[in-house]
Amino acid sequence: MLGHGLLRCWNLPEAALEGGCCTTSGSSDSHHIPKKAVCLSLSASLLLILLALGLTGHLGLPRQRSPQPSQAVRFAAPDPSGVLLLDQSAVVDQQNGLVTFSLSAGANQSSTVQFDVKHGVICYQPVHQESCFLRTMETSDYENVQSVLQAAVHKGPFRLPVNETRRRTEYLGVLSASQTDASTLEEPLKLLCQDRSIHWTKRAEGPGKQRLVYFCIDICFPNNICVSVCFYYLPE
Repeated sequence: MLGHGLLRCWNLPEAALEGGCCTTSGSSDSHHIPKKAVCLSLSASLLLILLALGLTGHLGLPRQRSPQPSQAVRFAAPDPSGVLLLDQSAVVDQQNGLVTFSLSAGANQSSTVQFDVKHGVICYQPVHQESCFLRTMETSDYENVQSVLQAAVHKGPFRLPVNETRRRTEYLGVLSASQTDASTLEEPLKLLCQDRSIHWTKRAEGPGKQRLVYFCIDICFPNNICVSVCFYYLPE
């Protein structure tokens, strides 16, 4: 058969190929095909098949994934008086595990809060402050950020209902003696806090009567939770 004849062709020694490629049994002289033409045809067909497989990815070659663009999420968050604040937004970078909030504090002024999910760090950059304040993420922080990641899948602004939104206040004590150099931070925080003083903070019950709260940052999440984060400096 023809298939058996082709198989014998590839198994012939080199000496047998000097005079041609191969012949099939039972062929008449009138229908004889030149041997070199058969070899060239088979080689060209094999090359085309390999090229087609390579182009279509069937050879298992790794495909380079295009980076996912960042997504902006905007939602209306109620303040304690029930007035809706429309100028709070978050930019979600799922590829790098970053959620960056922009909180308006007046005309052309805003505070920034960045959740670095990959490294488990929150960075607060308040307006009118040439400083960055860092805190390690906790379980509740991951849950709140997860609501932002889910909101980024949908289009359109979110509106947090006044009667269903839960509010709480968190106090962070600034560890003034543990000022950090920007070169020790990971790339996302290093870029955000360049040319600023950097301080680590820790959660506390409250500043106490003997100490004053220096500033607060209000931030709301799509899971109907609003948090007022207030900072004060701990003694040296």
